[in-house]
Amino acid sequence: MDRATTSGDFAPASGSADADGVIVHVVDGADAGRRLKEVLRRRLGMSRRMLIRLKNTEGGIRVNGAEVRADERVFAGDVVELRIGAEESETIRPQPMDLDIVFEDAYLMVINKPPGLIVHPTKGRYDNTLANGVVHHWLQKGERHRFRAVNRIDENTSGLVIVAKHPFAHQQLAVQMDKGLVTKRYCAYVYGCPPGPEGEIDAPIGRDPASRRLRKVRPDGAPARTRYAVERRYGSAASRLAVWLDTGRTHQIRVHMQHIGCPLIGDPDYAGDAPERFPAVPGDAIARQALHASHLAFRHPVSGEPLELAAPLPADMERLETLLINLK
Repeated sequence: MDRATTSGDFAPASGSADADGVIVHVVDGADAGRRLKEVLRRRLGMSRRMLIRLKNTEGGIRVNGAEVRADERVFAGDVVELRIGAEESETIRPQPMDLDIVFEDAYLMVINKPPGLIVHPTKGRYDNTLANGVVHHWLQKGERHRFRAVNRIDENTSGLVIVAKHPFAHQQLAVQMDKGLVTKRYCAYVYGCPPGPEGEIDAPIGRDPASRRLRKVRPDGAPARTRYAVERRYGSAASRLAVWLDTGRTHQIRVHMQHIGCPLIGDPDYAGDAPERFPAVPGDAIARQALHASHLAFRHPVSGEPLELAAPLPADMERLETLLINLK
């Protein structure tokens, strides 16, 4: 059921990555004589806002080493270099933190987030977030970036989070997200057994009128689609699923699993009466929802090269797996 991205879906396949975060593009014959801004839009997917930012950066646009204007014409073999100036500092306070960094270069990083950690500071919670640890990590390396989370996962969901270090990378990754070109796969342990070995849940999600924080399936909600495949059954008490998100609604997997009668084990908000319906699963089997963002596949936002990244199950979900295997 997995879906991979293809090079034909992603524009900036002809760019290249520079260790200092400079974007390099070599003009080919098909673009000879075109204005540079047209080439940047066509070949790199450069947004109008990004072009304005480059124009306002001293030395932001160079062709063959010389600073040029975006409306000048370029020719085959011209080497275009794009530099975005130093970014303004943020109010995010740096904090030392052990980070499980799965991938990092000049443009982005992917982190395996532990459960119990929120991604970005929120009102009343300004410290001890993933952003605080990432900003500290960058400062230790002598780097200065704005924290831009491309995808977010719930506080008590573990797994892979993409953080853009470069504004152009953020723009391009956002385009991939919007077009459904980022494959996001989760590992989930649920009560009971879904109907059939695989399936699709296409059910709109909106706010739960009983709670500002929670969500529910409702006819007037935003479109939401989740696909799943059963990887293992533990009798009739529980199942391990591979889950793919085709949309990215708040609490989507948790709400959709509840909707089909198989809520996530340990989910404090959506499990409902599942612990009573499936008493074989101990109530203290896991202290949070058993959900892990295990795999990501997307195109590098500058080079266009495919990236496939994975994060192993955290210790609490490994313990849950052992417990479920040994159910009587």
